[in-house]
Amino acid sequence: MLETGGQFIQMAAVFALIVVALAFYATEKLSYEMTSLAVICALLLLFHFMPVAGLDGANRMGPGRILSGFANPALITVLALLVIGDGLSRTGALSQGAWLLLRAVRGNAAASIMLALVAVMAVSAFLNNIPVVVIFIPIMQALADKLGRGAGRYMMPLSFAAILGGMTTLIGSSTNLLVSGMLVELGERPFGFFDFTVPGLVLASGGLAYVIFVAPRLLPTREPLRGGLPVSGRQFVAQIKVLPESKLIGAESRLGVFPALSDITVLTIQRGEESVLPPFDGFVLQADDVVVVAATRKTLTDTLQADARLLHPDIPGPAGDPDGEAEERWTSGGQILAEVMVPPNSPLVGRSLARIGFRYRYHCIVLGIERRSRMLRRRITEIPLEAGDVLLIQGRSDDVMALRGSRDVLLMEWSAAALPAPRYAKRAIAIFLGVVALAASGAVPIVVAAVTGAAAMVLSGALGLRDAVRALDYQIIFTIAAALALGAAMQETGGAAYLAHLLLGALDGASPAVMLSAFFLLVGGLANIISTKATAVLFTPIAVGIARELGVPVEIFAVAVIFAANCSFASPIGYQTNLLVMVPGRYRFMDFVKAGIPLLFIVWLVFSLFAPWYYGL
Repeated sequence: MLETGGQFIQMAAVFALIVVALAFYATEKLSYEMTSLAVICALLLLFHFMPVAGLDGANRMGPGRILSGFANPALITVLALLVIGDGLSRTGALSQGAWLLLRAVRGNAAASIMLALVAVMAVSAFLNNIPVVVIFIPIMQALADKLGRGAGRYMMPLSFAAILGGMTTLIGSSTNLLVSGMLVELGERPFGFFDFTVPGLVLASGGLAYVIFVAPRLLPTREPLRGGLPVSGRQFVAQIKVLPESKLIGAESRLGVFPALSDITVLTIQRGEESVLPPFDGFVLQADDVVVVAATRKTLTDTLQADARLLHPDIPGPAGDPDGEAEERWTSGGQILAEVMVPPNSPLVGRSLARIGFRYRYHCIVLGIERRSRMLRRRITEIPLEAGDVLLIQGRSDDVMALRGSRDVLLMEWSAAALPAPRYAKRAIAIFLGVVALAASGAVPIVVAAVTGAAAMVLSGALGLRDAVRALDYQIIFTIAAALALGAAMQETGGAAYLAHLLLGALDGASPAVMLSAFFLLVGGLANIISTKATAVLFTPIAVGIARELGVPVEIFAVAVIFAANCSFASPIGYQTNLLVMVPGRYRFMDFVKAGIPLLFIVWLVFSLFAPWYYGL
């Protein structure tokens, strides 16, 4: 089968490099990026000194071919979808939709959990799984608390539901796009948007039944970390302005508490020149009331998401400032929250925010003041600042970071966090739906729809350019580029065909359906040891080789690679969402083994029974 000794040496070198790379990926002795870069460099050196000669004498594995993975349409599509997903997340579109969906079950926590898992699976079919899981982690924690159960019962099912949903459409997972891209490299027809949706839904439905009804019973309920997740419990004094169109108008106090202001302590209410102190029994809020409150940073952030203007105190602007021009600066996209401290030698000490003109001087709004010594019951604009006060500020990223060199305040950079921009949520959703419609209809190639959608997110203001750049995952870029280069090397050196012969020889005499089932189990097992993306790219050439040897459509074995590579249930290192839920779920490695292996076998069994019948194998 091998033509020359040189080809054998090339193939053996590629196999050795693959084994070493997989060992480093699995053990994480080096970062994924460093391992991937080392693989690419090794391939460049190998095929420079041992070129693969084509019919025209040119090197088929020259630098252009090895580095072409960085410009692969599948990789570009994955990165563009990451930007689109980040735009949906930063505008609060995902979180708003999630809570609206869960309100439909009217507070039934058990039904809410089931609905949440179904919703996660559905959304993950069209969106990158990571932002979906990030949005639903606090939702699942809150629902678990309502049921009186530990979050560990539901964090892993959340990740599994997202993975299952990603199996159902071409853009549901980066793994799917990579397999389709590799088919193009190998001279085969790529997948269409819904080409494997029917078998994907069958597998996902069987897996979801296990995730909802069985997996929570296998998972531990450990005590949460002391204090839970690292969420600050410090109370900031802030003020809420009841705007003329606000939903707070008519809100009534019951037993001294305003149900409309959950998790917020009302300190005083100012109506015109009158200050109303607690208790507030029967007090009804009216337009233009100023409510002085104490709340945590998280609660204030949630309040801002409801209406970006609620926490903006009224401070007259400088003379000549056009109406509305300054306000646009603090309601546009790209806003971040951060904390600054007033140092002892600051010229701000003893002066109020109104006298300082803080928002116009520093281009940032002070949303709250924390003073450890006592709780304040005055408008924050009237409070003279003291040394040691911590101010919660909001502003554009550039304006906040400009405070780094200020002597007036000390910026605590670790506290900076992006603030969702709800006013852009509708346009972000419209862009996302447009991308899905264009890709699903086939009107334009998926890479064109995705890149256009990512650009629209930035141009529409839903996502800042810097935020879009930060959304690009360099681990994904280097890992995919290295995996594509290894896949090309396997194909050009004959390694893929050689492995296909070995697998066929090991199952000599078995039917194509049995070979398909065994191949699925092999790929699914390896997906839990190494990266799902690397597994998908490396096994696609082998799948094509097996299909050609058996004389069956390539699509059948390529679909097996897609589904099997997505079965990263039994290990936290198999897929990023598994890592995301480890801390909130308080999981250990063996927890994934205990709950994930049964799910892997369920998906394998359903595939082995359904796929041969569906594809007429």
